[in-house]
Amino acid sequence: MENSIWRKKPMSAYEADIKNNQLKRIMGKWSLTAIGIGGIIGGGIFVLTGTAAHYHAGPALALSFIIAGIGCVFAALCYSEFASMLPVEGSAYAYAYGTIGELFAWIIGWGLILEYAMGAMTVAVSWSGYFNKLVHLFGVDIPFYLRNDPWSATTYAQANGLDAPSFALNLPAFLITWLVTWILVKGIKEAANTNNLIVILKVAAVIFVIIVGAFFVNYSNWEPFIPQPEMVVHEDGIAKEAYGWKGIFSGAAAIFFAYIGFDVVSTSAGEAINPKKDIPFAIIASLLICTILYILVSLVLTGMMNYKDITGDALKAPVAMAFDKVGQPWAVFIITAAATAGLISVMLVMMLGQTRVFLGMAKDGLLPNFFKEVHQTWQTPWKSTILVGLVVSLVASFTPIGILSDMTSFGTLFAFAMVCLAVLILRYREPNRERPFKTPMVYVIGPLGIVTNFALMALLDSKAQKFAIGWMLLGFVVYFIYSRNKSKLNDM
Repeated sequence: MENSIWRKKPMSAYEADIKNNQLKRIMGKWSLTAIGIGGIIGGGIFVLTGTAAHYHAGPALALSFIIAGIGCVFAALCYSEFASMLPVEGSAYAYAYGTIGELFAWIIGWGLILEYAMGAMTVAVSWSGYFNKLVHLFGVDIPFYLRNDPWSATTYAQANGLDAPSFALNLPAFLITWLVTWILVKGIKEAANTNNLIVILKVAAVIFVIIVGAFFVNYSNWEPFIPQPEMVVHEDGIAKEAYGWKGIFSGAAAIFFAYIGFDVVSTSAGEAINPKKDIPFAIIASLLICTILYILVSLVLTGMMNYKDITGDALKAPVAMAFDKVGQPWAVFIITAAATAGLISVMLVMMLGQTRVFLGMAKDGLLPNFFKEVHQTWQTPWKSTILVGLVVSLVASFTPIGILSDMTSFGTLFAFAMVCLAVLILRYREPNRERPFKTPMVYVIGPLGIVTNFALMALLDSKAQKFAIGWMLLGFVVYFIYSRNKSKLNDM
């Protein structure tokens, strides 16, 4: 095959993968929708609602969720078209490799690596916040320098008149990452019914927050609904402009992390009964359901607790802290326990997705064989899983949640923009290709998706932007030095 950066993986290879599928096709559209909801509801709704309200939008956080949701819908519609054409595991990476070309697929895959890795780190820090709150309810307090990264620990010490610690790490985040890593290395088989139970638990907790919290809303906390712009000091000690319409849009970029997860549906193609129809349905349905829940939770949270008061530990467990503030400890226990359990499943999904992307890229020769080595007994890619666990645990232990979530959002926004662009390119190149699901008004939806996602990307924290851009540039170097020469397509 020609040594072109735009060479495509043959359709015959995908057809062989589908034909040789060894997974049981047991999931219908609602089971797939449950997987999407399970992947989406996690650190975003339980944690980022606090950071986005305090540092960005104030009570207008609900508008940030609407803006982010609109950008996600554009990407979801484009995702659905690809999923209906190529119902295979691998998400956007696999779609691009079979339709647009190798370099495009590599860029998306490299962005997905950033998305899933940073997503797992963010959820680990989120879990730590809720775990600390849970053990506190039983009278146990972990020293602040063992439950915070160095920056957050210093800020905590200054706010409470304590000496800045010489050493600090987020120990709970470190330990939970290795627990999840151990589970993934040993192998985990979750039936659709088990996943549905987890989703029911998390959705029940969210609905509980909305209904019960509504009785404790103080309408004065919503005044003004869109606060006047002002400078706010972030976790890293740097003052940045917040609130007003700029804050609403930067808030949309910051909480975009809350929406990642619907693409997890596409990794379940091998277990779907009718993937060409059910996967597009599940992607869109899970996104719409979660968007509505997010808007309602953000309104309740900012109504129960003034956005100015969401500081310190409240940034890591804002929903639980809001109920604590209004004197409802029994509700705090329910929410904290549900969030603590639910976030573990989100970490599993993120880290599992990370290793699957590694596995797919390694099978195509774009990454070393190290990433596709499967343990003979456990039948899992154990080496890459341990490597992912090591990186996630260290970064989550020493980095503030704001930077982690912004880098996750960067990877997600970039991948979504590329998917929207890929759909447009394929419509132009191969207009007659069979498409069981077609993105409506694609020449409107596609460009809007690209513009919206890149615009939100530009509003992310500048430090996170620099790290993320550095990651993408590194990806180009790796591709042209290693991956292009090692690609399996060279032998075809």
